Amino acid sequence: MVSVTTARELALDLLRRIDEEGAYANLVVPSALSRATLSKADRALVTNLVYGTTRMRRACDAIAQRFIAEPPDASTARLLRLGVYQWGWGGIAPHAAVHETVSLAPRRTKGFVNAVLRKVVAGATPDDVAWPSDSVRLSMPDWLVERLVSELGQHDAIAACERMNQPPPVTTREDGYTQDVASAWVAQAVGGRAGERILDVCAAPGGKATLIASTGAYVVAADRRPHRASLVQSNRAAVGLAPSSLSVVTCDGLAPSYRPESFDAVLLDAPCSGLGSLRRRADARWRILPSDIEILVELQKGLLNSCAALVAPGGRLVYSVCTVTAAESIEHVVPADFEIDPTPPEGVWRPFGHGWRVLPQDADTDGMVLVRYRRSR
Repeated sequence: MVSVTTARELALDLLRRIDEEGAYANLVVPSALSRATLSKADRALVTNLVYGTTRMRRACDAIAQRFIAEPPDASTARLLRLGVYQWGWGGIAPHAAVHETVSLAPRRTKGFVNAVLRKVVAGATPDDVAWPSDSVRLSMPDWLVERLVSELGQHDAIAACERMNQPPPVTTREDGYTQDVASAWVAQAVGGRAGERILDVCAAPGGKATLIASTGAYVVAADRRPHRASLVQSNRAAVGLAPSSLSVVTCDGLAPSYRPESFDAVLLDAPCSGLGSLRRRADARWRILPSDIEILVELQKGLLNSCAALVAPGGRLVYSVCTVTAAESIEHVVPADFEIDPTPPEGVWRPFGHGWRVLPQDADTDGMVLVRYRRSR
């Protein structure tokens, strides 16, 4: 059992861990909740406050700073963010947002936190704030909004950011596995059939691999890191699949230990910036840098080439990323001896270069890019 006693105390402690220790929200929140003795409503509140405050931190800071002469220390700034988020986006009544936040403040800053938050809730709602820029309003880094506007256009970029500031829907498959709809579309695009041998190269946590295996195809689910491979094993068991349908291996996709041309289809759901799934990864927008994308692009190219060699003549190679940038998808060179499969995949996809793209606002899913190749010889 955790040492804190209330939902807001737990939320504040998790926000501290994210800020100061570099913890990942999508990892520490479930872990903490598994050890906490909280009601269902309080568990939902913790999730809302941690994900929401982390997601909207830049906008929260901008609102609070209008009433602050000197920047506060880190712990006080975190408290103010928590209070502003509750009032502006968290669905908490203004008086409760102020009172509950002030109750968490140490004696030395109670008066300050109370004064700032009272001024905040007495003013306009976030919709009426005169924001200095779309980046601040959307609580995104400047570089990210600028890149999305450059690639998607103003309308689609802003709409994508606004949708990624909303909590994601929960979609559960018939076998009980929870999976984003667009992720399921990617698995369906592989087109698995009974008797086929299919490799999922970067398979963890296993959602796509288990869905492909449900077609009757034999799936090899590979991941480079043993603890990630163990996640696939756990999810295989959870959906009731046998090892004879889906085997799990630890394998480096850059140097796979399989014979060339030994699979009917290969799925490469490549490591990427994750810029299409920011609502699921609340802190990712503050971690990813433009230079990270450049590094990832080189990794993706290497994986694409190594995976291409494993596809049998006439077989399929499916490439996907949960981002929307051209550099991480359609700018990759088509592998030798492969051609583009132009058949529209199942789902709400837009044509995008030689592939397909879904933006978060298109069908309330993660943003993704999908490219399908077929080996010609």
